Amino acid sequence: MEESFRGIIDFVREHQAWAAPVVMALAFGESLAFISLVVPAWGALVAIGALIGVSGISFWPVWLAGAAGAALGDWLSYWFGYRYKDNVAQIWPLSKFPGLLLRGEAFVQKWGVPSIFIGRFFGPLRASVPLAAGIFEMPFWSFQIANVLSALVWSAVLLLFGDGLSIAANWILRSI
Repeated sequence: MEESFRGIIDFVREHQAWAAPVVMALAFGESLAFISLVVPAWGALVAIGALIGVSGISFWPVWLAGAAGAALGDWLSYWFGYRYKDNVAQIWPLSKFPGLLLRGEAFVQKWGVPSIFIGRFFGPLRASVPLAAGIFEMPFWSFQIANVLSALVWSAVLLLFGDGLSIAANWILRSI
């Protein structure tokens, strides 16, 4: 998997015009309940963030594309939970992680709407919180507001973290 992400990063380095669509697809996969369990893409997003500072890729379209992909992934997960309710736990790959959905459900019941924002930043919860919000029929607009706001912040944090690592590495290399 690491090799495929390296290929994606090399592709973005060589074809900078594709940075935003690639980031959108990675963020969508990272936020979609079923895919994020088997293909964690946050490392590739951080690496693409590192390219921003050194390659001249514009931050704004990549950031917005990442936020859009993340929000769409969570929205689809919410819809899936809302539509299929308790049957979700029997679907692969969630069936391989039975405790994951239970933790997401407990988290949503305890924290309500803020769970959407908080859950975005914790890998295992990121996969289950939107599903649980749909299962428990969290009000749609409350979910969407938290979803979009958290996606904007999450995307910025990952990309800027990568950019910051790149700047720090360049500074250290120049200092040596």
